[in-house]
Amino acid sequence: MDNERDEQELQRYKVVVNDEEQYSIWPSDWENAVGWRDEGYGGSKPECLAHIQDVWQDMRPRSVRERLAGVGNGARQPSRNSAQQR
Repeated sequence: MDNERDEQELQRYKVVVNDEEQYSIWPSDWENAVGWRDEGYGGSKPECLAHIQDVWQDMRPRSVRERLAGVGNGARQPSRNSAQQR
């Protein structure tokens, strides 16, 4: 058990973020998958998770935040009927 914990503490991670501004951590030697990019922070697993907790304040995907922000700014949203008429 201690060996497993020691290995986890030695493993280096990087913080990655996708186009929807959702965060994750991956081993630092992994290549990024399509749609993910390095956020610029790396460290131990606890350090990376603490960083994400500090910077990821709103868990909603970016597209949802933008859509909801548009509703409050007077932006007109298509009605269900207009979408069905097309």
